[in-house]
Amino acid sequence: MLILYNRRRLGISLFKDSMEDSELSTKKTLPEDKLRGTDDLPTEKPLGVAYIIGRLDRSLNRHIRHALSPLGLTVGQYTALSVVDIRGQQSNAQLAERTMVSPQAANELIKVMEKNAWIERKPDPTHKRIIQISLTEAGKDILAEGDKVIAELERRMLAELSVDESLALKNQLRSLVRMLAEL
Repeated sequence: MLILYNRRRLGISLFKDSMEDSELSTKKTLPEDKLRGTDDLPTEKPLGVAYIIGRLDRSLNRHIRHALSPLGLTVGQYTALSVVDIRGQQSNAQLAERTMVSPQAANELIKVMEKNAWIERKPDPTHKRIIQISLTEAGKDILAEGDKVIAELERRMLAELSVDESLALKNQLRSLVRMLAEL
């Protein structure tokens, strides 16, 4: 959840980048050149980075839920709308995979979003058993509203960092996602 928030902040999509990073590698071991700078890290006791990121994830998720709630949006719905906006039409299975939820959970998201007229489902022209999901104008509108509140939340969260520091942090977080995908 940490990397998915506000697709347009700082000019490059954090969410899109995290989706691409998760699809980059299926390696089980890290190549030696990827271990640069780790020789001086303690091996007996962790630095606490994982704990801090976990706390950040919980806190950020709570703030995002609170920010999206007045719009009638859940974090899952915002994520799904963002995926469809970034990736274009998606099947149910693709949406489940890219929103990191089970197919059953994605189905429930889709039902609610279709009821709210945020998405529409149409048969795939090349494979009639596959249903493609796309955003409606109402879906684009609610996503734009969600983007605004998440951009404000992110702006406040990064207030003590310069733009360069914010971009460096984003790149470092992307590197962590990529490194974990390679483990």
